[in-house]
Amino acid sequence: MAARTATLRDLGRQGYEPVWHAMQRFTDARDDSTTDELWLVEHDPVFTLGQAGKDEHVLAPGDIPVLHVDRGGQVTYHGPGQIVVYPLLDLRRLGIGVRDYVCRIEQAIIDTLDEWNIGAERLDGAPGVYVGGAKVAALGIRVRRGCSFHGLALNVALDLEPFHRINPCGYAGMQVTSVLDLGGPSGIDPVKPVLLSHLAQQFGLELRPTPELPDLNFAA
Repeated sequence: MAARTATLRDLGRQGYEPVWHAMQRFTDARDDSTTDELWLVEHDPVFTLGQAGKDEHVLAPGDIPVLHVDRGGQVTYHGPGQIVVYPLLDLRRLGIGVRDYVCRIEQAIIDTLDEWNIGAERLDGAPGVYVGGAKVAALGIRVRRGCSFHGLALNVALDLEPFHRINPCGYAGMQVTSVLDLGGPSGIDPVKPVLLSHLAQQFGLELRPTPELPDLNFAA
């Protein structure tokens, strides 16, 4: 079967909230003919609490803002040096259920890390990707009318200190690691094309980059 075309947008470094609301608007406005998109972004420092998020898992946020958002899951941290990908996909059109969707994202991350001989795995009951029990990538998704938004965050070369200010994904004492600490690249640029290639492969997509950014105007 021929690959479906999907638009790839590299947003660069952006605040979390404008991108989040742009994802919502895109998902609410799309119809059966809307082309799927993948948004690639590096966020300014922020803690996000998913729909199951409990405030007690934010231990000491300090100067980092905390946002309650509409993805699944608990609390996580986003910051510079972390690759965030938001797959905005019509899962019904692709014939993919939610569980399969999550597994395919995890597999794309596992295959990406294998490029640097980093052996990663899933853990039962704890979505994400792990190396030696330490979390290297987090997943937080939302599906509305069969269409996905939110997505994945891969720790490449970021300051891990903020993870000590939370119970990552609601687990006290969960260890968090990065691609750099595991012997991989010291920046996100070498990792981005590899991750995008594996995501495209998992979902049968042909990614077509565009320099155009989504409308990130957001009035609080």
